[in-house]
Order: sequence, then structure tokens, then C-alpha cells
Amino acid sequence: METFNHELNTYFESWMGPRDKRVEGMPLLDSYLPTFALTVMYLLIVWLGPKCMEQRQPYSCRGLMVLYNLGITLLSFYMFYELVTTVWHGGYKFLCQDTHSAPEVDNKVINVLWWYYFSKLIEFMDTFFFILRKNNHQITFLHIYHHASMLNIWWFVMNWIPCGHSYFGSSLNSFVHVVMYSYYGLSVIPAIRPYLWWKRYITQLQLIQFCLTMSQTICAVVWPCGFPSGWLWFQICYMSSFIILFSNFYIQTYKKQSASRRKEHQNGSSASTNGHANGTSLMEHGAAKKLRVD
Repeated sequence: METFNHELNTYFESWMGPRDKRVEGMPLLDSYLPTFALTVMYLLIVWLGPKCMEQRQPYSCRGLMVLYNLGITLLSFYMFYELVTTVWHGGYKFLCQDTHSAPEVDNKVINVLWWYYFSKLIEFMDTFFFILRKNNHQITFLHIYHHASMLNIWWFVMNWIPCGHSYFGSSLNSFVHVVMYSYYGLSVIPAIRPYLWWKRYITQLQLIQFCLTMSQTICAVVWPCGFPSGWLWFQICYMSSFIILFSNFYIQTYKKQSASRRKEHQNGSSASTNGHANGTSLMEHGAAKKLRVD
């Protein structure tokens, strides 16, 4: 196995250049195999999980979900705060930042970004909760693509570009996750759920995040600083895929929903007149069937 790991790492280095020695010995980073195996296990659970739950009653998971969402919210806030304060006081440049600057700054960013990489493994639980609660309609291509790809991409990021310009997208994403996971944690509590009105704005915030990340990456292409250009172009393409997929999700979820409600109102349906369906507001009734994206 050790020989295979060495050959695999040698292949990656022949393709992308030498790995960053500063991450040697950090958990899960010395070999790609654990990350790959965990991703395969995730995809198998996505495939087999709904089949196993088919003849079972859905689990509530309410208490566990409150703790999970609270934990991810706190971790995301920690990562956002540490990255922003570190790069601000460390003199990182906004337009472009190479992976080698003051060692104490780079090392602190590397340690925080390792937690960011590891959080992508923890977030597999999003999908597992959907399976246990039999919310299979929420396990979409976008959901699986996002979760499976992020863990793998960040293994490569941590091994080749674990600091420098890599801080920006992860900082923004951590902030978005503070907003998003705090919302989902609160939405698990029935008494609070009717007062949560900002769900649609989470998707808008995500789209803003992707556009800002892509724009800042383009700045590094236009005004280079030694950060590997291949990674910058990959980031631009990856963010473009998210912009397309999340825009489609937003249109399907909210724009068509609004058009449908207007049509119901024009037809004079009782549901649109009362604004409720089975004791749930129309907005909640529609949103309950919509997809969660992370």
C-alpha cells in the first residue's frame, strides 16, 4: 500500500508539480486514497441508502440535527474569523497572493484551511440526514456534485496551494455557511420555523459568493503574482459550473413558484385567497418541497 501511495503521489507531482512540504503529516493529506475511498463510500450510501429506507419509517433526527447544524455554524464562524483576521493582519494582497509569504501567516492559514477541507467531509451528513428522513427529492445532482467534488478538490488544494490566494473563496464560503447552517438549525425547531423568512436569500448569497470568488480569481490572472495559473483557471471553470447550476436551482425554485402563485391568485383559487394550505402558509408549503443546496 505504501508503494502504491508513493507511485500515486509521484504521478500527481509529475502532472501538477511538487507537493507543498508544509502539509506533510497533516491528517488525511499524505495520501489521496482515504479521500477517494470516503467519496466512494458517500456515493454508495447515496445510491443504497434510499433503497434501504424504502420499507422503513423516516427518522426524525431533530435533536441530532440541531446539534449538527450548530456545530457546523460554529466551525464555519471560526474559519471565517480566523482567515479574515489572519490575512488582514498578515498583509495578504486582495488581487493576488502567492503561496509563500511570512511563514507564521502562511502556517496559520494552512491550519485553518485544513479544517475547511475536513469540514467538507463532515458535511456529507447533510445527505445522510436526507436519506434517514426520506427527503430523497432533495438529493439532486447539484447536491451530490457539490458535496463529492468539494472534498476531493480541497485535498488537491491542500497539497499544492494550501495558502495564499486560496484563502478568499474559503473565507466567503465559511461566511455563507454561518448564515445557511444557522437557518437550517433553526428550521428544525417547529416553533421557530414559521418566522424564518430568509431562505430564498441564502441562494442569492451563494450566487454572490460564486461571482465574487470568480471575479477575484480573474484579478489574479490579470495581475499575476506567482500563484499557479492552472489552478486559477480551474477555479474560474469550477465557479462557472456553480453559477449555472445554482442559477437554474433558483429559477426552478423561486421564480416559477412566484409565477405559479400569481396564476393561482388570478384564477381565484381558495388556497391563494386564504394564503394557507393545511395550516401552512403557501410560501412554506412550496418551499418545503424544494431542494436544499449547500
